Amino acid sequence: MTSRTVLITGGNRGIGRAIAEEFVAQGHRVAVTARSGEGPEGALTVRADVTDSAALDAAFTEVETKLGPVEVVVANAGITRDMLLMRMSEDDFDAVVDTNLGGAFRVVKRASKGMLKARFGRIVLISSVVGLYGSAGQANYSASKAGLVGFARSITRELGARGITANVVAPGFIETEMTAALPEAQQAEYLKAIPAGRYASANEVARVVAWLAGDDAGYISGAVIPVDGGLGMGH
Repeated sequence: MTSRTVLITGGNRGIGRAIAEEFVAQGHRVAVTARSGEGPEGALTVRADVTDSAALDAAFTEVETKLGPVEVVVANAGITRDMLLMRMSEDDFDAVVDTNLGGAFRVVKRASKGMLKARFGRIVLISSVVGLYGSAGQANYSASKAGLVGFARSITRELGARGITANVVAPGFIETEMTAALPEAQQAEYLKAIPAGRYASANEVARVVAWLAGDDAGYISGAVIPVDGGLGMGH
């Protein structure tokens, strides 16, 4: 395994933190961006909001100075503002798209400079089963996550000949504090829809991301890899 410099956005909690922990455990040089809180032990935490290009640029510069040029970027930072379409404000829509899709654009654009110079790069975008499956009350979130697919495939066509891959990982329901807090009846309802009959652990998502960024996945690009227990089959 080649040791790489890895940057994960939103790496202070949830799936992003699990991804950072996995890369640290595999011996990579790891940095995470966070608006607040800290990344896991062994990772460098830099302050940045993915909607702010200047802050992101400063965060990248700090990572490059301390750990070296970013070779692997994982665009994970995301927000939700769930609301039925008829009640959803333009601000609810714009804020989610600007963070989830615009944030990925800003991060990848900045990372691509060093990747082009090195003629090597691994770009992994964290989407969601909802991106292709859809979900009532999540038109903004679903649209932002679906947009990552077109983004990754366009990057693949632009940069694929330069040793750079761009892929999408689409998690389904993950065991988090949020899912644990759901009423039991609602949890049972969700589990019925998942062929695997259980939620994923965040670690299961993290290991797929780390594999995509590794030496064995150099010929995979523009792919959407579901980690959803079969929930979104065929979407």
